[in-house]
Formats: sequence, structure tokens, C-alpha cells
Amino acid sequence: MVYEPTVNASYKKDNSALIAKLKADSENRISQMQSLVSQMFEKQGIKIGTADDMWKTLAGGNFTADAATIAQAKEDISEDGYWGVKQTSDRIFDFAMALSGGDEETMEKMKSAVEKGFKLATKSWGRDLPEISSNTYDAVMEKFDNFFNQGKNVEE
Repeated sequence: MVYEPTVNASYKKDNSALIAKLKADSENRISQMQSLVSQMFEKQGIKIGTADDMWKTLAGGNFTADAATIAQAKEDISEDGYWGVKQTSDRIFDFAMALSGGDEETMEKMKSAVEKGFKLATKSWGRDLPEISSNTYDAVMEKFDNFFNQGKNVEE
């Protein structure tokens, strides 16, 4: 028996609308987060030039946050939060599936792109990423592994 990858038929259709929705949602949420951080920094007289500057300042921890900002951040990264491990890893994997149409060869490229993205994020952060980021990376890689392993355990 020759293994042929199983591709979910729903991913074979045109995914341009889904891709546009995922991209728009991501851009909107990132913009909201950057705005929140920028406002917090401005109140403290911290000037940020680029996104990399913002990440490095956050990583350095030389700032304070008010109770409302802390509460919002905790909610956002909670188990069920938008930036939590589950939702974030689901979005990353769903975006890869939408872009690839479920094609195994293209999914290999998507996995490599995610690996590269996390390396670049680590570089922008300026040191090891926070634990939540490592957990998200692990969850995404598990989703890729499950995708590649589906159907491969069939007896020959």
C-alpha cells in the first residue's frame, strides 16, 4: 500500500476569504496591542521608535503598568484568551492550512516558516521568549506533527 496524505476536502476549496479574515483579524488585534503598549509607555515618558524597540523594552521590564492594563493582559494570555496558547496556536495552524489548502508539501514550507518566525521573534525580543511563547510554539509544532502523522499508522 502506498501512503497518500489525507487532505480535508474543506481545505481544497478557495480559501481566499478565510485567509483575508484571518489576516485582518490578526492585524487588528496586533494594532490594538501595540496601541495599548504605546499609550502605557507614553504615560511613562518612554519613547518607542520601531516594533523591535517596543518588544525589547517590554522584555527589559523597565516600565510599570496600571491595574487595568495588567488585568487586560492577564485575560488576553489566559487559557481561553485571544493571545493564550490554545487560540494563538490554533490561529497559526489554521492560517497555514488555509494558505496550503492542506497540501503536505506546502505544509512542510508552512512549518519551516513558523520555525523561522519564532526565531525572528526571539531576535526581536532580545533574549529567550517568555514561557507562553515557548508553549505556543510547542502547541503549533504538535499540530503540524499531528497533521503529518495522520493516516501514516495504517497497516501495509
